[in-house]
Amino acid sequence: MSESLDSGAPRPPQTTLRNGASPARTKPRVWGRLAELRGPAVAPHPLDARALAALAANPGCRRRALLDGAGVDKAALASKLGSPAPFGQSQFAFMRGNAFEAKVKADGGRELLRLLGIEEAGAVRLPDLAAAGPEGRAARTALALRETTAAGEWALLDHPMLALDVAGSPAFLEPDLVVVHPDGRWTVVEIKSFPMIDGSADASKVGAAARQAAVYVLALERLASLTEGAEVAHSVLLVCPKDFSNLPTASVVDVRKQLSVTRRQLNRLTRIEDIADAVPDGVTFDMENCSPEELTSAVESVPHAYAPECLSACELAFHCRERARLAGAVETLGRSVRGELGGLTTIGAVLAAARGEEGDAEDPTVDALRRARALRVEALAVPPARTPGEDSACPR
Repeated sequence: MSESLDSGAPRPPQTTLRNGASPARTKPRVWGRLAELRGPAVAPHPLDARALAALAANPGCRRRALLDGAGVDKAALASKLGSPAPFGQSQFAFMRGNAFEAKVKADGGRELLRLLGIEEAGAVRLPDLAAAGPEGRAARTALALRETTAAGEWALLDHPMLALDVAGSPAFLEPDLVVVHPDGRWTVVEIKSFPMIDGSADASKVGAAARQAAVYVLALERLASLTEGAEVAHSVLLVCPKDFSNLPTASVVDVRKQLSVTRRQLNRLTRIEDIADAVPDGVTFDMENCSPEELTSAVESVPHAYAPECLSACELAFHCRERARLAGAVETLGRSVRGELGGLTTIGAVLAAARGEEGDAEDPTVDALRRARALRVEALAVPPARTPGEDSACPR
């Protein structure tokens, strides 16, 4: 990682994990293991903020961690496995999002400045971040952050380019906006097109936005550590349409929890060779030279942690869901249900315990299941048939 702000992107080590592990950091047996898993002739698939946020959404999935750490294209892999995911935004949602973002940023960001409480637009600097390539844009962003912080002025950085070291390789990230405050604070601004009704928005969408913003905050922290007087706010500004209009409104979202999870996941990726070391020898995800059956076997050799939330965050979710259903795993019912069932890991075991066929009667989970089944049987019991001539009227 470079110590110079002007360099922008962190320089990867001479040999990186995603391109072949460094001998100084790994066991000899796993040198280049990640490149073998991906395919020796295949370039690593780049990671973006959405992919890194998805890692934080499911931190227990070793399969996702390994595939992302090795740089495997999960969308292409899912298609090869016969379970392609309809991933990404629709064209309509994409156009609506772009139109709303343009409204927020129009006239020098007047609407955003209104939300920030800034009355004079002329008092805000709008640095030019244009440069050649992601490395050049990252360097130009770093320079603009340093200059505006030193000047002690308001500044809006429109689509800055940030760099974050991920498993030894730089991932280039592009937040919607970064606001530089006169006191040296940097705040990430996320612009989303889902509505904020009566001051609140859909919790799952806000959570996804918070995880994505936490990735940007993490990248900014690296630059702030090299900039005198700079500090990154751990609360981001979420800008959404107000109610059913197109008028922008904003809410401050605390991302400290998401930031902590993301940091742990990235640290886990830097030790990805430990996960790769547990994969059987000969396993590869080389889509050019492997049949669908071989790829399926390779994917199944790595444990996964499927949950219904994966359907909106991971390209392999449909494949993992199918396998989880075939195995009768309780994870298909959701994380909360899985947590309540304790040591009962399959739906078959749950039903057998409820019927009294298996399980320890002293186990609180088994006891609760049996009481729930008894209540269900009682509620569904068929009432006795009326005798002929029985008066059905209410008693006086």
